[in-house]
Amino acid sequence: MIALSLAEIAEVVGGQTHDIPDPSVRVTGPVVRDSREAGPGSLFVAFVGERVDGHDFAAAVVDAGAAAVLASRPVGVPAIVVDDVQAALGALARHVVRRLGATLVALTGSAGKTSTKDLIAQVLRQKAPTVFTPGSLNNEIGLPLTALTATEDTRFLVLEMGARGIGHIRYLTGLTPPRIGLVLNVGSAHIGEFGGREQIAEAKGELVEALPEDGTAVLNADDPLVRAMASRTKAKVLLFGESGEADVRAENVRLTDSGQPSFRLHTPSGASDVTMRLYGEHHVSNALAAAAVAHELGMSADEIARALSEAGSLSRWRMEVTERPDGVTVVNDAYNANPESMRAALRALAAMGRASRAAGGRTWAVLGKMAELGDEALAEHDAVGRLAVRLNVSKLVAVGGREAAWLQLGAYNEGSWGEESVHVSDAQAAVDLLRSQLRPGDVVLVKASRSVGLESVAQALLGTGAEGEVAAR
Repeated sequence: MIALSLAEIAEVVGGQTHDIPDPSVRVTGPVVRDSREAGPGSLFVAFVGERVDGHDFAAAVVDAGAAAVLASRPVGVPAIVVDDVQAALGALARHVVRRLGATLVALTGSAGKTSTKDLIAQVLRQKAPTVFTPGSLNNEIGLPLTALTATEDTRFLVLEMGARGIGHIRYLTGLTPPRIGLVLNVGSAHIGEFGGREQIAEAKGELVEALPEDGTAVLNADDPLVRAMASRTKAKVLLFGESGEADVRAENVRLTDSGQPSFRLHTPSGASDVTMRLYGEHHVSNALAAAAVAHELGMSADEIARALSEAGSLSRWRMEVTERPDGVTVVNDAYNANPESMRAALRALAAMGRASRAAGGRTWAVLGKMAELGDEALAEHDAVGRLAVRLNVSKLVAVGGREAAWLQLGAYNEGSWGEESVHVSDAQAAVDLLRSQLRPGDVVLVKASRSVGLESVAQALLGTGAEGEVAAR
């Protein structure tokens, strides 16, 4: 964070100082909510959670070197006390962003946000110092904490914005007003909470409504609900996609034998070839979105293509591809799942399997529940099971309760009988099955909503897990 005195911070957040001998002491380290991350010069934000009260760690963080605690009550050590810690954190982030002068890029969408954010960051940091959201910290707490990691030399601030209802993105853009706003897609993620895709589009479009007239809305030309958002902003509109009308588009898209996308990138400033290190054709759209943002910020087609070709995955459990010494390939995509990302992962698995089948290998889809689908849950799980069969996935392992049973039933009704699909009760049963049947050349995809915890299956297969019974075996 840019250095601020405790007196300045108290004024910005409307707080009162307590037990602070010298209000001119400056916060020079990070702003953190995890006491284990506190260090010299940091500011610890004390949230009260369901199981843990951050105020209980106040003395420990000051002993570790923290300058003070942002708290809702006096804690016996240097503290700035406010009525609402979350609101104070947001106010501090808003103040710092205004002082920075960096270009703020915000993005949202139903699927692909984190992968696209990682791509944008890797491209832009070729041009200038860039700060970006770590992982998926895209809510009312994670977003300001990310913004507060920016320093005086930061030129680009790339922030992922999530939403679970109308008004959420409007709130986030109020904390960190973007100059460039990117909307990737409108899909089915959280449709049970929103009530329908039109409501999702209404929420996502709050991002383009927040843009200034001299800003830029980067919109997916291939998604009608996203493209229609052009009418909701006075900012410049830049379209990306495979449509011929897109300003930034891809031609000659293909997948390598290992499932990595290759294409000809076209921008208003020129064209260049891209071969990505990431896996799956769905990354083409993500790459085009990143390219559109980079073009708007002055990068050439060659610079963008080179950076996209070098970019890797920065966030864990998102199409992490690891080949074991015995020749089994494990694809850990277990961070989260919705119908769109599930279909994309299955298509990536099918592409990767073409090479493995030539060597006698098989493809395995180890899938679990997709959460928050509401009334669409049965139909969507059934459709994913059917798609696995249509893509000629060798083995479907549906893991868990009712939703997993729907996955397996969809595959069965599509013609996957016998040992081609199976429903198992939990992750441990999946690991036992896989350990008994995997052979060299097989490719295993592991994917489900985060609440299912299927990453433990991938960790067990790779021997890398340190959490839980499955991973420890």
